[in-house]
Amino acid sequence: MAGELTVIAEFETTPATYDRFLKVCTYDSERSVADESGCHSFTVLSSETEADTVILMEVYTDHAAFEEHLRTPHFEVFSNAVKELDIKERSVRFLKKRAP
Repeated sequence: MAGELTVIAEFETTPATYDRFLKVCTYDSERSVADESGCHSFTVLSSETEADTVILMEVYTDHAAFEEHLRTPHFEVFSNAVKELDIKERSVRFLKKRAP
């Protein structure tokens, strides 16, 4: 679908917080795909070269669908975990699909 919004968010954890953060990301991913009609995919990735890095790749119908995601109960769980675990947000990129 042309014009889809892809969000790529990169986070830095610690050895002590990595597993717990990964579980929260997995929960957010599963709920987003199951509960949000505007969320087409939500992939949780880990780096092969940076042990404490977690990357989220999310695809939404458009920016409005992403804004709706930010108001969901599962995102609130994720957001709270970021604060509680003191997870560092390295970057968040918003990309528009242009092809195919």
